[in-house]
Amino acid sequence: MTNAVSTRELILSILVDVTGGKEYSHIALRNVLDKYRYLPKQERAFITRVTEGTLERMIELDYIINQFSKTKVNKMKPVIRNILRMGVYQLKYMDSVPDRAACNEAVNLAVRKGFSGLKGFVNGVMRNISRNLDAISYPSKTDAPNEYLSVSCSLPLWLVELWTKEYGYEKTVSMAEAFLEASKTCIRTNLTLTTPEQLRARLEEEGVTVETNPALEYSFFISDYDALDELDSFGEGWFYVQDTASMMVAEYADVHPGSYVIDVCAAPGGKSAHMAEKLQGTGLVEARDVTDYKVELMEENIERCQLTNMKAVCQDATVLDESSIEKADLVIADLPCSGLGVLGRKPDIRYRMTYKQVTELAALQRQMLSVVHNYVKPGGQLLYSTCTVNHLENENNVEWFAKEFPQFTLERMEQIYPVSGQTDGFFIAKFRKEIERFG
Repeated sequence: MTNAVSTRELILSILVDVTGGKEYSHIALRNVLDKYRYLPKQERAFITRVTEGTLERMIELDYIINQFSKTKVNKMKPVIRNILRMGVYQLKYMDSVPDRAACNEAVNLAVRKGFSGLKGFVNGVMRNISRNLDAISYPSKTDAPNEYLSVSCSLPLWLVELWTKEYGYEKTVSMAEAFLEASKTCIRTNLTLTTPEQLRARLEEEGVTVETNPALEYSFFISDYDALDELDSFGEGWFYVQDTASMMVAEYADVHPGSYVIDVCAAPGGKSAHMAEKLQGTGLVEARDVTDYKVELMEENIERCQLTNMKAVCQDATVLDESSIEKADLVIADLPCSGLGVLGRKPDIRYRMTYKQVTELAALQRQMLSVVHNYVKPGGQLLYSTCTVNHLENENNVEWFAKEFPQFTLERMEQIYPVSGQTDGFFIAKFRKEIERFG
């Protein structure tokens, strides 16, 4: 069946799994879209829109529901609260869905999932919200600005308070709003196989809409495609999906033909592949990660992109590889982080991450840096990067590293802030290891 009810059941199953901590949103959504490829493009787009929108707006949706329900959201059964969340999202943010349809489908969904006894409750809450959408009360923007921003942009209060303290209120508002804008698919031309002009022409032949990326001449934003792996240009390795900010890692690097590069936490391999392409088939880029599964992902991309100067290796970045000491011209350390810069593409991170976890990740990053800096040869470079926005994991770690390892000089550092439809939040710091002095 491909009716609207079954489509909403698929959305509900994703929401229950993600909010229950069983799966990450981007993985759960991708798995459903892959399994149900036969669904019409419009229905697949509806699944994506409601799933991502509900997760992006969940704090606000819960706030609204709690105003019109005697039973608070955290006291509801997981199925019921997610039915209401996705229903209220459609009421508030999808003009294409009539209010009556959103209410009726929420009730029908409750019945289909075995909660006939609660259909009156679901119906009452939905219709009450539908009638009073214009009367919803929010925290005062003047008297409680952090609480207002937390609710209106669905950011946890601890994160609003952290960013306001570190970057100011206006920058926090800018980031919060950027994460709520639709993320575009950003791609990088594989310059070892084709040119940007040839890639654009081929994508347009395949029915894809292509926009120039003003930041990088070899990069584009693409839309109006159904599935990437159904594009011949993707299967033949003509492009790699990679955010603009992530591409800046290779742009920051100063490497010469024949360089040996170690990427210590490389999966799925985008930065490594970019660097291999920059080396134009010379040298070697060794892409490392901690599990066989991640190595297999990288090997698939190496084969697809036809990269002869890149290989994937299973290696734990917390364990010293003595055979690599002072061998690398460049070490890329794009380390595990809180991911607070990619909330636009992975909205559930905002609900999973805590400040305690941020501190733990910052400690892990220092542990890894203490190991992997050993692989840089004299005169070589270390590029430290994260896809997050906070001082603890970024500037503070850079300051710590420079003090702990004075043989490295900081040459460049940049916090890239998220810009709607353009780039994720990202951080890069470039260090140079001094050349040994004799005599």
